[in-house]
Amino acid sequence: MLSLPDVRILDEEQVTRLLPMDECIAAMEQVLAALARDELFNPLRQALRPPGADNLMGLMTAYGSSYALKAVVVSPGNSERGLDPHQGTVTLFDGVTGVPRAVMNASAITAIRTAAVSALASRTLMRKDARTLAILGTGHQSRPHLDAHRAVHDWERIVTWSRTYVEEAATAEEAVRGADVVVTVTSAREPIVNRAWLQPGTHVTAAGSSIPTTRELDSQTMADASLFVDRRESTVNEAGDYLFPMREGLIGPEHIEAELGEVLIGSHPGRTSDDELTVFKSLGLAVEDLAAAEHVLRRAEAENVGSVVSL
Repeated sequence: MLSLPDVRILDEEQVTRLLPMDECIAAMEQVLAALARDELFNPLRQALRPPGADNLMGLMTAYGSSYALKAVVVSPGNSERGLDPHQGTVTLFDGVTGVPRAVMNASAITAIRTAAVSALASRTLMRKDARTLAILGTGHQSRPHLDAHRAVHDWERIVTWSRTYVEEAATAEEAVRGADVVVTVTSAREPIVNRAWLQPGTHVTAAGSSIPTTRELDSQTMADASLFVDRRESTVNEAGDYLFPMREGLIGPEHIEAELGEVLIGSHPGRTSDDELTVFKSLGLAVEDLAAAEHVLRRAEAENVGSVVSL
């Protein structure tokens, strides 16, 4: 019997170094385009919510040339502990034999690929003359989102705000008013963005909420905007930003203009006017973890990074 190949183990620092933001943005553009062409398999994630627990475990699976499984525990209280709320691993398996190839830190992959997709969406959907960027939220997602948006555009002004810390803007309204692009990466349960604060032509990327019971944008913002998403199926099942106004009768599935990948491959035009309000609702997809992990593994093998073990 043939012996199984070794498995490469990669920690948070190694993943971060092997997944630079510009390379991750390029990888996310490729994988979302492939998803739009139906070249990948991305089922809905599963969530385990034990009764009485203040956290949950998410299982995200995808298939392309490899199988990927991300098992992550989302613990909102980790922010106060100085830890990333997302703790877990991404495992890659050979797409033909099923042999495990790598196990790597999920916190770094999640933070970097989420920010990369957000910046890709902003670059694709914002006005080309956008000058001011507002980022709402601090914590583990804020810095990657700042780095990612700096990688895709030269901003004249960047404003930040948080409910917890004193930032450049004293209030969310102060940060949002006058911004050309608004990015939300908060743990808010109720809306922090009001439609009245958004000027014509604003683009909003909402990436903080990923469960049905929380949201960052008010219902009128969602109703008035041209809505773009990472995946329709995920949005109508998982996105509180969508589900709240849907239950109020303000929007329905037809309100979704397109998936981001469809804009990237040219099957939807994206923004059609400078006065249009656009929203990209990001939930995070397993194919993004798959693409990021495959990129990390290729570089790790080329540079002989990580611990190699036999199972």
